[in-house]
Amino acid sequence: MKIAVGADHAGYELKDQIKQYLQAKGIEVRDEGTSSPESVDYPDYARAVACDVSGQRADLGILVCGSGIGMAIAANKVHGIRAAKVDTEYEAQMSREHNDANVLTLGARILKPDEALLIVDKWLATPFAGGRHERRVEKIAAIEKEEDAAAQTPGKI
Repeated sequence: MKIAVGADHAGYELKDQIKQYLQAKGIEVRDEGTSSPESVDYPDYARAVACDVSGQRADLGILVCGSGIGMAIAANKVHGIRAAKVDTEYEAQMSREHNDANVLTLGARILKPDEALLIVDKWLATPFAGGRHERRVEKIAAIEKEEDAAAQTPGKI
């Protein structure tokens, strides 16, 4: 398994802790930055990780910013991404089991590092349930496809 990770300045420390944790478990990590507290723009890192996942350079992605919200919004703009902003192990489980989330976003100003690692473990350990949930994920993909087509049609708003 290969996981792409990324963070802005607010999340870089937690991102590095997650990276080390994953590597200690034998998971290959693709680090898209940042690696300092210098102010950066979170959409750049969200896009890099989301593109790694959508382009199949990584199986899954994990993004960290102050709240996790901005990263989720930005990552979800990339075709094929289902990013979930998660604060609890239950949300981690449901985002994978019911929604087949392929990007996890975390808030470094919300979660303690040990809480974040528990969430990462739960998220990685939970498979997509399929069944009735697959139909719903397919409907999400259909919305994305329809919106992509509408964006290509001149004069459409």
